[in-house]
Amino acid sequence: MSGVWGTGGPRCQAALALLASLCRARPPPLGLDVETCRSFELQPPERSPSAAGSGPSVSLLAVVVIVCGVALVAVFLFLFWKLCWMPWRSKEASSPASANPPPEAPQSPGSRGTMADKLKDTNTLGFLEAAVKISHTSPDIPAEVQMSVKEHVMRHTRLQRQTTEPASSTRHTSFKRHLPRQMHVSSVDYGNELPPAAEQPTSIGRIKPELYKQKSVDGDDAKSEATKSCGKINFSLRYDYESETLIVRILKAFDLPAKDFCGSSDPYVKIYLLPDRKCKLQTRVHRKTLNPTFDENFHFPVPYEELADRKLHLSVFDFDRFSRHDMIGEVILDNLFEASDLSRETSIWKDIQYATSESVDLGEIMFSLCYLPTAGRLTLTVIKCRNLKAMDITGYSDPYVKVSLLCDGRRLKKKKTTIKKNTLNPVYNEAIIFDIPPENMDQVSLLISVMDYDRVGHNEIIGVCRVGINAEGLGRDHWNEMLAYPRKPIAHWHSLVEGNPRL
Repeated sequence: MSGVWGTGGPRCQAALALLASLCRARPPPLGLDVETCRSFELQPPERSPSAAGSGPSVSLLAVVVIVCGVALVAVFLFLFWKLCWMPWRSKEASSPASANPPPEAPQSPGSRGTMADKLKDTNTLGFLEAAVKISHTSPDIPAEVQMSVKEHVMRHTRLQRQTTEPASSTRHTSFKRHLPRQMHVSSVDYGNELPPAAEQPTSIGRIKPELYKQKSVDGDDAKSEATKSCGKINFSLRYDYESETLIVRILKAFDLPAKDFCGSSDPYVKIYLLPDRKCKLQTRVHRKTLNPTFDENFHFPVPYEELADRKLHLSVFDFDRFSRHDMIGEVILDNLFEASDLSRETSIWKDIQYATSESVDLGEIMFSLCYLPTAGRLTLTVIKCRNLKAMDITGYSDPYVKVSLLCDGRRLKKKKTTIKKNTLNPVYNEAIIFDIPPENMDQVSLLISVMDYDRVGHNEIIGVCRVGINAEGLGRDHWNEMLAYPRKPIAHWHSLVEGNPRL
């Protein structure tokens, strides 16, 4: 019972609460005086531990609820500002501008240019034609626009009426299909595009020829070095009709370059009558001199009828006792009848051309070129070859001619002649035809390869020559002469040189 009626018991607490309520009544009930109630109110009631612990937890929960509510209100306001306020403000700002458009500014030349660019679109042609029809009654369309529309429509109509333009040949279509991609760009029809002069050129992506001048200069230097003179040589020719012998007399040489450390040379001369290299004749060696006098005669038995097909080859060497002889230069006389008819002795002076090794005579080929611009047809007729190099152990060859059409280093087409057995002077008279449009003639070239046929193994190359706008020497001259005289066959002899037939 003490636990129930103790200081902290429930009955004691209830009695105290009842007493407090009686003291608060006005007037107080009988038996209670005012001082007793006042003393009782001044004494603080004791609180239970459970009531003391529940106070902080309730206040903490209230703080958390308040903070969460504030956060939710802030998120709601932010979403309302982004979704409703901003679109409404932008719509309100744009509505006055649309309601009150600014006055139309006068058209500048630049705006007229952009209007002309828009007129190039073929998809808007129907709309433009309709605009032309109503332009007479609608004062809103400027006069410049009306004129541009009329010009565009008239140009389009004129292009549609051009039905007499010749169609491209199917042969040329097959040729263009083999051309590189960059060559097709030049032949594209731009239709109604403005002239190229109206475009503003920029330096980006343009080819600058000045960047390539150094390369051409270097190439010219190499050519000049290859053709520089290494002195002069004096010789004479005479033909003995009784013995059918060509007499070559080596007289002297002048101003030869020094090949030895002492500033001198030990020169001598080798003589060939091409295409026969088996018969080689040679002068004596003259010690330590740059201006030797030889004065020696050499005899070559050859019929007079064959002299037109022979060449005289002189090679000047510097003699070295303990090493390989150094070549000073060479002289090749293509036409033995250049100075006279050889009935009497004729003295000839020739410049000695620089060379590091003896040039090998591979033979010559004769062919003709003829171009028909109206048909776009190039005809190369292989006529014959002479003095070809022997490739077989029998001393002969089985030659045939392969002609390749090149464009920017790429082989587009190739054609061959028949094979001639066991001969060094074949005769073909065979025509090879290529279909080339006139606008592409300055972009192509022909590579003529003389091959030796082998039944077993790979065919060997005897020599090549090239003709075209980018060829050198006679190959370029022959091509230009063909273009200068269309529909006329132009024939020339071409010397064969070493080369790669796979170009």
